[in-house]
Amino acid sequence: MAGQASARSSSFLCVWRRRVTKTVLILLSAATFVAGVSFVATPANAQIVVFPTRPKPIKPAQQKRPNGEKAPMLLQATEVQYDYTNKRVSAVNNVQIYHEGSTLEADKVIYDENTKRLRAEGNVRMTEPDGRITYADVMDLSDDFRDGFVDSLRLDTADATRMAAARADRSSGTFTVFHSGVYTACEPCKDDPKKPPTWQVKAARMIHDGTEKMIYFEDARLEFFGHPVAYMPYFSAPDPTVKRKSGFLMPTPSYSSIYGFGMEVPYYWALAPDYDVTFSPRVMSKQGVLLRGEFRQRLVDGAYSIRASGIYQLDRDVFLRDAGAPTPGYKGFRGSIETTGQFALTDRWTWGWDGILSTDPTYFQDYHLSTYQRGTNLLANGLTEGVSQLYLTGRGDRSYFDIRAMYFMGFSEADHQSQIPYIHPVMDYSYIFNNPVFGGELGYRANFTSLTRQSAAFDPISSVAFGTNQCAMISADPRQKTPSSCLLRGFPGTYTRASADVTWKRSITDQFGQVWTPFATLRADAGYASVDNQPGVSNFMNTGDNSQLRVMPTVGVEYRYPFINVQSWGTQTIEPMAQLIARPNETGIGRLPNEDSQSLIFDDTNLFRVDKFAGWDRAEGGGRANVGVQYTAQFNRGGFVNALFGQSYQLFGTNSFAVGDSANTGLNSGLDTDRSDYVARLMYQPDRVWSFTTRFRFDQSTFDVQRFETEARATFDRWSVSVLYGDYAPQPLLGFLDRRQGILTSGSIKLTQNWVANASVRYDLAAEKISGTTFGIGYIDDCLIVALNYMRNYTYSGVATRDDRIMLQMTLRTLGGVSVGQTVSSGQL
Repeated sequence: MAGQASARSSSFLCVWRRRVTKTVLILLSAATFVAGVSFVATPANAQIVVFPTRPKPIKPAQQKRPNGEKAPMLLQATEVQYDYTNKRVSAVNNVQIYHEGSTLEADKVIYDENTKRLRAEGNVRMTEPDGRITYADVMDLSDDFRDGFVDSLRLDTADATRMAAARADRSSGTFTVFHSGVYTACEPCKDDPKKPPTWQVKAARMIHDGTEKMIYFEDARLEFFGHPVAYMPYFSAPDPTVKRKSGFLMPTPSYSSIYGFGMEVPYYWALAPDYDVTFSPRVMSKQGVLLRGEFRQRLVDGAYSIRASGIYQLDRDVFLRDAGAPTPGYKGFRGSIETTGQFALTDRWTWGWDGILSTDPTYFQDYHLSTYQRGTNLLANGLTEGVSQLYLTGRGDRSYFDIRAMYFMGFSEADHQSQIPYIHPVMDYSYIFNNPVFGGELGYRANFTSLTRQSAAFDPISSVAFGTNQCAMISADPRQKTPSSCLLRGFPGTYTRASADVTWKRSITDQFGQVWTPFATLRADAGYASVDNQPGVSNFMNTGDNSQLRVMPTVGVEYRYPFINVQSWGTQTIEPMAQLIARPNETGIGRLPNEDSQSLIFDDTNLFRVDKFAGWDRAEGGGRANVGVQYTAQFNRGGFVNALFGQSYQLFGTNSFAVGDSANTGLNSGLDTDRSDYVARLMYQPDRVWSFTTRFRFDQSTFDVQRFETEARATFDRWSVSVLYGDYAPQPLLGFLDRRQGILTSGSIKLTQNWVANASVRYDLAAEKISGTTFGIGYIDDCLIVALNYMRNYTYSGVATRDDRIMLQMTLRTLGGVSVGQTVSSGQL
């Protein structure tokens, strides 16, 4: 060949003749175009095209160039041929061309200046700076790169999506048509790259619109593991480079006995880079169209969203009971509005809100709608209330601050909104000093609570009250609502309280190994209540305006003396423990409401708590001694045994737990006698797999079991299981008239690397029936999530009902997902 010359491997050509320079620049520009194609396709007769790999080229160090000067190009090949007669330049064998972050590799690259065509042949590979890699057997393009074709093309993007095609044509500079193409977002099998991926879409034609950045599929089939499961004559999706794109999302079918068959077709509208809207109309065979829309915006320091929905029901009679009584859903229009947001003021301070309102309590449950709850999108079926709140939170190295105003909306038909309080607001603050004070730790806490309730909330505590419904809101006879038959769970009126305490404690270990921890606390509370004189309220507390100032000083000491014995098999520790507490009597019990201290369970976890009440509205008073002994055996080969046994004694003064307030807090707790019930704990963990925990509370005089819980857990590499059994004695003064027994089991197993199954069952031994079940199986890998769950839920909305549902969720990476719920049976209990 005339004018032929050669250059061996590692030859670097930086200065070319004018024509050669033009030729090489065309080569580089063509390669850049091919890498810019934003899809991956697969030939119809092969699942994934596999090409031989060669070592990655060594990229030269980037150097700054003077303004206007083009960056040089590095060409490396085994041989470069010049044909001046036919005006062709060929680079042959292990060709590597590098320019401004892009690399073109091929067995041979030819440029024909007469036809203005560029042709790269044999194992063509183009790598872009953004990580996209284009493979082909042949690339043939015009020198303006608007038209051309690529044979046996495969493209891998930085987000691991792949397309391949037997042939790809490009026209008008923006459209690329892949013939007999395949699209997938799954990684190829490492052991067998030719094995079909988890899922793929095969189409007769796949059209890429570079302007819209959309992929249009024609005559497409969705395949799982190489087997077709769905046919779609036409659908579209954003190309892999697009993170947000307007368009229709995956439709969601559903069915319910209330609204019949439904189909929801969401439309996503990307209005701007920082905000968007989703419209989700649901067309239903029985109730018409439910409209739903959501607006989201992300700002520099946070984000917020607003969602609204509504429907004019075509058949509201479905919400009538058999006797003709209406339920909350018996109305023409039903709807809701929700919002959530959170913003950072600094790296330590955050403020935000959650809001939810609906036309009736059961709207979300009836139409199986999701709702915002504390920033999480959840189905409303398992929720008991919606929480609206405005909050400000700050965290320091040794401090914490939180203030929020709250409004609760009941989701049960049995809820009366006027009985649920408004919190305006509740504030908590705590701080621990960094430096020791008198050799110990000093800290303080503060709480401020203000709330309003419109109507009194009573609960029955006798069989007669349960049967006659005499504690219900509709009962206006004050003689029926007495402490012998009812509890006043919530007072009507306004309540404001401010509380603070300062606590000091110091741990001292003497020469004998005894650990002494003296402590002191000074607490002050100031409260005001304006109690409405509604029927029966005066039987529990004084109505009208009431105020109280309470100061509770506390001093005490805790003593521990661990005896340690070392054996060849491990270490044993026996540790006697005692706690002496001195303080005055609690004053004004029942004079002010008890809103935050109604929950009290006496067990091993709070035996040595100085104040065993859960909140601030009650303050434990009188002298008390808490004593116990703890045994621990630690084995050298791992595992341990731990046991605790103890009791609490009222030494002097009034026993706060023996004086019931309007909610009878403390009564039937095991602490309401001078000598409390015995509490015990036994734990055994032989290794990291197994663990067993048992807790007891025994009657202090008869040693009868008052509370018993035992739990066993096992966690292996592939499966885990847990069983919890509970047995609780009656607490008639708190409304529990019968003994309660139940078993809760749950487990999960990893069937394979990708398959997981789980199940849980709750069985009520007293009623001799299953009270809740969940069974599920799921598949997850790098590109697919599939989950199938069966759930039995119980809703106590006036009349207790059972709802059995099947939930199917499927998500294909880059294409979106769909979730389908189906009620298979329902009815009254």
